[in-house]
Amino acid sequence: MKKNASVLLKILVGIISVFFATSLYAAIEVADVIKMENKAYSKHKKGIVEFSHKKHSEDYKAGCGECHHDADNKPLDSLKMGDDVQNCIECHKKPEYITGKKAKGLSKADKMAYHGNAMHKNCKGCHKKFNKGKGLKSKDPGAAPTTCKSCHPKKAQ
Repeated sequence: MKKNASVLLKILVGIISVFFATSLYAAIEVADVIKMENKAYSKHKKGIVEFSHKKHSEDYKAGCGECHHDADNKPLDSLKMGDDVQNCIECHKKPEYITGKKAKGLSKADKMAYHGNAMHKNCKGCHKKFNKGKGLKSKDPGAAPTTCKSCHPKKAQ
């Protein structure tokens, strides 16, 4: 009788361990594809960008600090997958992408307050650097996207 209770207890502990490990993994897992949708895009005219962590970290070998930075624009290179990070909109609060006359006379720092400007500078800048380093043109296979259409899907009607 004691032997059956011991086996049953071991099975129960095993089941609980599996559930605990699964829930722990789920708590630190980062979604592979993130739809870059937030209040900055309420009037966005193009489709919303879908960002793939897996593609950037595994295929492009980009570290977390390539996108995530502190208030002084220093890369957060010590981040690990699953660490708590702020959304870009927390610092780049102005929900627009300004160019031309609207942007004329603004400092680089003032332009970075605009969410769209910060995203385009960071993403396009990195993509262009990647392509240049690999000797790729934007239309070459394997090139990182640098045009509007290549990142922004056609908006559903």
